[in-house]
Amino acid sequence: MELTLLGTGAPAGLPRPDCPCASCASALGDRARAATSLLVDGTLLLDLTPGAAFAAARAGRSLGGVRQVLLSHPHDGPAVEVPAGLPQPGRVPDGRELALLTGHRVRAVPVDAPGTGYAVTGPDGLRLLYLPPGGAPAGLDGDGDRYAMVLLDVAGRPDALARLRAAGAVGPTTDVLAVHLDHDVPPGPESRRRLAAAGARAVPDGTTLDVGVYEDVPDVPRRTLVLGGARSGKSVEAERRLEAFPEVLYVATGGTRGGDAEWAVRVSAHRERRPGSWRTVETCDLVPLLGRDGPPLLVDCLSLWLTDAMDRVNAWDDAEWASGGERALRARTEELLAAVRGTRRTVVAVSNEVGSGIVPATASGRRYRDELGRLNARFADECEHVLLLVAGQALRLRG
Repeated sequence: MELTLLGTGAPAGLPRPDCPCASCASALGDRARAATSLLVDGTLLLDLTPGAAFAAARAGRSLGGVRQVLLSHPHDGPAVEVPAGLPQPGRVPDGRELALLTGHRVRAVPVDAPGTGYAVTGPDGLRLLYLPPGGAPAGLDGDGDRYAMVLLDVAGRPDALARLRAAGAVGPTTDVLAVHLDHDVPPGPESRRRLAAAGARAVPDGTTLDVGVYEDVPDVPRRTLVLGGARSGKSVEAERRLEAFPEVLYVATGGTRGGDAEWAVRVSAHRERRPGSWRTVETCDLVPLLGRDGPPLLVDCLSLWLTDAMDRVNAWDDAEWASGGERALRARTEELLAAVRGTRRTVVAVSNEVGSGIVPATASGRRYRDELGRLNARFADECEHVLLLVAGQALRLRG
């Protein structure tokens, strides 16, 4: 089954008309994207958009063989003109299946937003799933086997990808393509990095792909360290890297701090930001979690783990530090690093990058600063991917 992406952008396209934002200003040349429209084997058109015939011609394709045009979402604005020779666009009712004379079968997949998803089975038996902008599957019961290719709004609805993974409809060999791309996703390398973290990719308008053919999609890193200063966006970035995966275990190392109202507000804000399918455990005992199989771990954060580790060996006291506290802390750190090195789970860890500002006034404060710098450096050595967040911008240090 052959698929040509006549467009890969949001319904308004990218850049949006009359939008002065930075993303739209830089969406030029091959970064510009027309509204998403898919041509399957030259016979099935999913979503009719303005200029579809010209887009097909630019891609070296023709719409002359199209026998069915299906719409996936409501089209706002003026009606799109149907090019001469094309059948009138229509929809398949949710749950119903349409059999084409070309040997393709199209089943309508209900979604939780206005519109319809389409599961297309080609004459070769390969299957692809196409979801409308802002839509996620409303039910996957009886959906059948895994899809060879899935096209959806990865940036806008990462939870849709998480649902598909949880149901087994998306697996390690599924080619996940991001479509309906809008200006809320930074262009260029940053867009590719975010999609790769979800196990997805984007292609330029006009790209033709063979469904079921293996593509060299970047593997999701097993271990990622996200560094940053206060309010740099490091926790949001860490959460973003796992929001397309179901059943994430969020490991909060800060505890509850009874009686501290401001801390409770911070914890509540973190909880409300996470997907509802995630579980939370409050612990600094990371080694057993890293040693067990299970869903991805998000550890937030290593700086609080270090505070707890230093508390346990009384590292704040100079005499205790000199008489054995330093050795005890080194042993605890080595145990953690060995567990990270050997883990089979996907891990995203957050830590504070300190030491670039005021020098702590006390010996214990300087000791903590130094030990956190050492821990960050050693932990980064064990990770395939390391990011530094500055003013909400992610700088790739490794991977």
